[in-house]
Amino acid sequence: MCKILGREEIKPHKVRYYLENRDAEFEQKMAEVPCVYREVEVLKKASAKGRRRGKPVTIVSCDEKPGIQAIATTAPDLPPKPGVHATFARDHEYKRHGTLSLLAGIDLLTGKVHALVKDRHRSREFVEFLRLIDAAYPPNTAIKLILDNHSAHISRETRAWLATRPRGRFELTFTPKHGSWLNLIEGFFSKFARSVLRHIRVASKHELKAHIMAGIGDVNRHPVIHTWSHKLAEAA
Repeated sequence: MCKILGREEIKPHKVRYYLENRDAEFEQKMAEVPCVYREVEVLKKASAKGRRRGKPVTIVSCDEKPGIQAIATTAPDLPPKPGVHATFARDHEYKRHGTLSLLAGIDLLTGKVHALVKDRHRSREFVEFLRLIDAAYPPNTAIKLILDNHSAHISRETRAWLATRPRGRFELTFTPKHGSWLNLIEGFFSKFARSVLRHIRVASKHELKAHIMAGIGDVNRHPVIHTWSHKLAEAA
């Protein structure tokens, strides 16, 4: 039956998923983010020419990567051996030690990564992350954040803490719902997962945290400035 239906134009035996647009302001919010990236390019060019006007500004792309698993081996890995196996051999069984969340932000002007590793990513952890960013820049610097609409980013606890900061210290730009691809840090998370977290085995969550922070340290020793180019010229 599947073969017969497969030859037809209509295939009721298959399901294709899609995302319903549930954000009435999607287009407006989507347009706001490239405008911030446009400002990044303007600031970069001004810095390259040695021009500095007005209040210092930095722009940080932020998000969380939850559910990073601390997985341990139950038997030693076997190194490659000629004629036996060409790769490392690993036992299929493993032991779970729980998960961690990586809260991170990339300074789009310098490439520096601000990072915090916690057991969870609630409002209190996000406020702690904001404190970390707040302490990283001089008091007169305006900090512009690009982030999604996660509940911790817009909670009463988060808004209460932001209200304690000087006027103009923090400015938040939110990506629209189902628009996480607009946030440059998503590319960083993807690369970090492939280069630092892939195939990792640890004896504890503490060891996993140390490994993550060591990876962040390596990134910051040779920072890469992430840029957005798609339709940037069209941004107002």
